[in-house]
Amino acid sequence: MDAHTQLFQKHRPRLLGLAYRMLGTQADAEDVLHDAWLRWHAQDKVSLDDPEAWLVTVTTRLALDRLRRAKVERQHYTGPWLPEPLIDAEEQPDTQAEQAETLTLSFLLMLERLTPEERAAFLLREVFDYSHAEAAIILGITEEACRQRTHRAKQRLREERARFTTNAQTQRYLLERFAQALQHPTEENLRVLLAEDAMHVADGGGLVSATLRPLLGSERIARLYVQINKKEQGHDVHRELQTVNGAPALLTWVDGQLTTAIWIECDNDRIVSLQVLRNPEKLARLAAVTKWLGGSSLH
Repeated sequence: MDAHTQLFQKHRPRLLGLAYRMLGTQADAEDVLHDAWLRWHAQDKVSLDDPEAWLVTVTTRLALDRLRRAKVERQHYTGPWLPEPLIDAEEQPDTQAEQAETLTLSFLLMLERLTPEERAAFLLREVFDYSHAEAAIILGITEEACRQRTHRAKQRLREERARFTTNAQTQRYLLERFAQALQHPTEENLRVLLAEDAMHVADGGGLVSATLRPLLGSERIARLYVQINKKEQGHDVHRELQTVNGAPALLTWVDGQLTTAIWIECDNDRIVSLQVLRNPEKLARLAAVTKWLGGSSLH
């Protein structure tokens, strides 16, 4: 490995962390890094005063272009769109405790509410700790414009965060109780775990069965899972808890195939939101590594 390749690999985790948070899927983030590598390979390195700044700038702008296209594509996505988990252990970017929340699926989903430009400015300033002046240079805008974008993004995210708590211990406890209730589900034993105005969002990508619109209300969600249990009867069903993207997730295997990953948001002792990933393309990486990730088995 030559010196220039080593330098790119040194910064790769940070670049992946930025691209993944920008795009919400590992596949898209890796495509951006591949394009960044091609540009790095062709660049005259001698002329660069700060190679890291050059790499971050190129990666950010490539991710921005890709995110703008993705926003249009996702308007035609079948049903709700959810982020894809990042699960390659050696690729986990920026794992400091203070940045762990920004890798959770719930946080990535909140970022979807921002414009691509707001998302980039917010991530550079608030997650990757660039000054407004540095972020403005990376984005090719004025410092004042960067400040405005970051401010708008923080306001939107602050309003969204106020709706729920993200205590991992509470999430894990409620997921365990939810999994136990699914062993012999009734509307009553499921509803007691759900806030009255709970919301259920499922991403099947048009490839498998999933609710095509958000499902609102504890009663409707409970009925859905009673129906799902009936369909699972006669099959080998295995559930386990994993930590994925820094948050507890409930994985369901049916006849040896990973069919579902569930993340929750909670308010005190009730589940207020379930994000249910069923798209097999987004579950493929998680399925491939689950055997060595380890987890709590919940039959």
